[in-house]
Formats: sequence, C-alpha cells, structure tokens
Amino acid sequence: MSYDTSALTLARCPALTAEQLTAAVAVAGDFAGVLRLPEARLHDCGWRDAALAWASGPGSAGEGATAGGPGAGPAAKLEAAARDAAWLERSGTQLVSCFDVAYPPLLRESGHAPAFLYVRGDAGLLASAQLAIVGSRSPTAGGRADAFEFARYLAGAGLTITSGLALGIDAAAHRGALAGGGRTIAVCGSGLDRVYPREHEGLAAEIAASGALVSEFPPGVPPLRGNFPQRNRVISGLALGVLVVEAARQSGSLITARHAGEQGRETFAIPGSIHNPLSRGCHQLIRSGAKLVESAADILDELKIPFSIQSLELSGAAAGEAPGEPPPLDKEYEILLDALGFDPTGVDTIVERTGLPADSVASMLLILELEGRIAPHPGGRYSRAPRSRA
Repeated sequence: MSYDTSALTLARCPALTAEQLTAAVAVAGDFAGVLRLPEARLHDCGWRDAALAWASGPGSAGEGATAGGPGAGPAAKLEAAARDAAWLERSGTQLVSCFDVAYPPLLRESGHAPAFLYVRGDAGLLASAQLAIVGSRSPTAGGRADAFEFARYLAGAGLTITSGLALGIDAAAHRGALAGGGRTIAVCGSGLDRVYPREHEGLAAEIAASGALVSEFPPGVPPLRGNFPQRNRVISGLALGVLVVEAARQSGSLITARHAGEQGRETFAIPGSIHNPLSRGCHQLIRSGAKLVESAADILDELKIPFSIQSLELSGAAAGEAPGEPPPLDKEYEILLDALGFDPTGVDTIVERTGLPADSVASMLLILELEGRIAPHPGGRYSRAPRSRA
C-alpha cells in the first residue's frame, strides 16, 4: 500500500489531534497544504505547544531532525517519511488518518483523539463493540484470574476486549479473549516497531494475527513515561466501557477510568477484599459512581448487549473450561479451606485456626495449590482461588 508523503510527515507531528488536523485541512485543502500553512494559521486551527514547535522547525538538522521531530527541517522530515513508508510496507502496518473510513468512529467523537493511528492486524476491528479491561501490573492471583475469565466470557459473547499489553491484568485480559476464541486489541505506548514489555513479544504476535495492535506513536518512539496517559485515553476512547479489575489508589488504571468518564463511557469495577491494597482503587471508583460488577452479565446488561446464560456457558466450554462442580474434598481439607478464606493468610495463622499439625497443613497446602484450589502469595501466604465470577 502506498501512502501520501504529506500524510506520513504529519503522522510524526507530536500531540496532533483529529480536531486540529481537521481544522487545518479545512483551511489548507489537503495534507500537503497543511504543511505549508504559517504558524499563525495553525495556531488559529487549535495547534499548540509540541505540534506548533514541530511545524515551525527552523530547517536546520539536529537531534529532532533525524527523526522528523521538533526542530527538523523539510529535508529531514521527508527522509523520516520515506523510512516510515518502507517500514509500513515491510511490517504490514497500516497508517489510518482521522479522515479514513477505518478510523474508529467512537474514538473520533471523543476529546483529544489522535490524528493518526498505526495499526497492525485487522483495522476493521477498531469499529467493533469493545470493552476495555485494565488494572494492576502486579495483581493478585485472583485478580489475574478474574481478568482472564471476564475477558474470555465477554469475548465469547461478542465484545472485542481492548487493553494496553502491560504486565498483569492487561496481559490476562488479552489472553482470556484469545482463549475464548474472541478478538482483542492492544493499544501500545510506543511505536509498533518495538514491543513493550519485551516479554510480551509472543503475545503481541498472537494479537496481531487475530486482532490488532494500535499506536498513535510513529516507529522509533520508545515507551516513555509520558506516552502512557495518552495511550490510556485511546483505550477508553475506543471502548463502550472500561472494567477495572484491581488497582491501587494511585494507579494508571484510574487515569483510564477518568478518561472514560470524560468521554461519556461506562465505568465498571470489581470489588475486592478490604485488606487488599489493590482493591482500594476499585472501591474508590465505585464510591464515585462506577458500576459494581459481580458477573459478566452485569456488564452486558448495562451495555445493552444481547446475551443469554447459555451463550456465556458455551463460551466458557469452548475455551476449555471443565464443566460441573469440582470433586468433593475430605473433611480436613474443607476445614483448611474454610479457615483460609479469600484473603492472603500465613501458615501459622492457618495452623492456629484449624488446630491441624503444621506438617499436615504444609502438605495439604501443596496439594490444594497443585489442584488449583488455592493461590500462593509473597511471604509464604495463601488464599482460596476464586471460582469464576464471569
């Protein structure tokens, strides 16, 4: 696919929004004309700060010039556009402008939508009905399981699962959607010529094969800290709603939830133990008006997505879920599980609560962990593994 050099050049303009580009094209007539507009006219079109600095480059080469960034002259910007064109062709990535049919309409209507998106995979998926699932990068075992299971069920019910490819809840959500035979979109905080974090290269390849990788950042842009609030804005802007699984009070997931509220999206949160610091962000959201979620049906009902209990059960079975109840346990194991509860608990406390010998408790904990009935936590603590809430 061939691209207009002017489009490739403008795609490197930092912080350029769809609204700003649309206003400039209305004045200049096309992308090439936008590049010739004087700074004062661009300012009248709403261009600010980094975008204006990029547009008014002095023409002398420098660090920014080599990447077509701020300070780059016309020649350097043309060179960067040529490199980007070759990379797009080589990598199978598409450049989608806010004028293209493939640009997601829901994102286009949200505030501060990026002027361009780089998409690897199925660009048509950007217009599908999406639910964003976000949360902690260091979740509990229960939080990771909730994200996976909700994503699996909801993807099976027809929703595209959107997240940010980060460690923890994001990765569990992507994997859950894939396991359910559904589609998932990963919105990245760097250029798509690199995968961040690197340990998710395999996951990113799976997502690109059946879903889509998306970024507003051109190739060569590293995963800078300041990129992720912008990425979070795109995640919420693409989706009908945002589900927060686990989040501390000072969490990037809460930024995504805030963007969702500003964009008129639904916000959902899964409550947790009062003793779990990663539940506090979710509880804060619920106090602020987020919908408390106990099952996938709560989300589908709120979003007015048609579904049946049978369809959810089938989506779980298709993902390899074992049907029916788990086999019964011996009495001592039931006593141990009752004493354990869902909050992380140390072995000494378990021994005290059950009255069982310490060596027996250690052996029983190992067996229950191997059976997937309990989850280990740092510091030699354990909790019951939650049954699916989806």
